[in-house]
Amino acid sequence: MSLIACHECDLLQQRISLPAKSKAQCGRCGAVLYRNIPNSIDRTVALSIAGLVLFICANVFPFLAFEVSGQSVQATLLSGAVALYKQGMWEVAGLVIFTCVAAPLAQILLMLYIFVPLKFNRLPYATAKAFRLLREMQNWNMIEVFMVGILVALVKLTKMAVIVPGLAMWSFMGLIIVLTAGASAIDPELVWNRFGFKKEQPGND
Repeated sequence: MSLIACHECDLLQQRISLPAKSKAQCGRCGAVLYRNIPNSIDRTVALSIAGLVLFICANVFPFLAFEVSGQSVQATLLSGAVALYKQGMWEVAGLVIFTCVAAPLAQILLMLYIFVPLKFNRLPYATAKAFRLLREMQNWNMIEVFMVGILVALVKLTKMAVIVPGLAMWSFMGLIIVLTAGASAIDPELVWNRFGFKKEQPGND
């Protein structure tokens, strides 16, 4: 008999098989214990590849173009961080690079590293550590917050100059959707149990 402990109230309950697109809830507190996500691996791999393409576009192409008095200046995501660094705000520049570049890229690469081998029934090296790191990177990925800040700034800058959104901005918005969908497509139970892994403690995945 397989048992699972609720990560909210620690109630030990019997694990049951679920139909597709359904979830098991704790009988005491109602917290979601686990889900049955159909085609989890295929969806995660596809969304990870799409995310990688969008990430490259978001960092290579211009993010915004400013037109003032007939002159146009283009800015990329990295050039904005460099400008912050040159102005002495190196902490903010480092935070932008980590949360909007390093963390999303790490999340995409870890998803590919874990789920591409799983698709071919292979076990990647240090799967448990890689999966725990993936969960940590998801917490540090704050591109949604960055996007909200950009939109607020655009509203204020429209009174001073003509703002032309670049390909990178649309790619960045698509990246937010793809990474959110990719995170939702991950089935932690599949990762831990497909090759006989056992979760150490509930909630520590």
